[in-house]
Amino acid sequence: MAEDGDDVLEVLSADPVRGTAEPTGRRVPLHDVRLLAPVSPGRIVAVGRNDADHIAELSMDTPTAPRLFFKPPSAVIGPAEPILSPAQSHEVHDEAELAVAIGRTAREVPAGHALEDVFGYTCANDVTARDIQREDGQPSWAKAFDTFCPLGPWITTHLDPTKLVMRCEVNGEDRQSAGTDTMVHGVLTR
Repeated sequence: MAEDGDDVLEVLSADPVRGTAEPTGRRVPLHDVRLLAPVSPGRIVAVGRNDADHIAELSMDTPTAPRLFFKPPSAVIGPAEPILSPAQSHEVHDEAELAVAIGRTAREVPAGHALEDVFGYTCANDVTARDIQREDGQPSWAKAFDTFCPLGPWITTHLDPTKLVMRCEVNGEDRQSAGTDTMVHGVLTR
């Protein structure tokens, strides 16, 4: 905190996810910056139909294995950026999610060592053109539009991902509240 009570950010020398980042000593008041997404992922792998409450709400079957889909990097925006609704959709939904930032290249990692590759966690909004998804039957296109993956504002490196509450608020209205304990396939699932 600065002397005047404002929150301040410390500028780092590099992207901490991509390598070693050292504090530069330069401090910037939070109110003077526009927060971007805390990561710039090359690939976004998401797990669909993973919240038990959401599955029940939509009267869907619970999958026995994770249903993976991808979002393109062009979907990523900062936490306060506007979500642009595509012209071909009239039913855009928001879904609060836990995002796991992988900190290094990993391939065929044994489940018991997977958390060693996790850099940290952040908030994600898995925006979906629900009408397109219903018509198409697949999540890929309905979730892949530009601006459909707001992230942030922060990455937290030390927390228990099994005991979190994910909330979504739009223009002051509560839209969703769910715990990570309702995930069918959690972060620590082996």
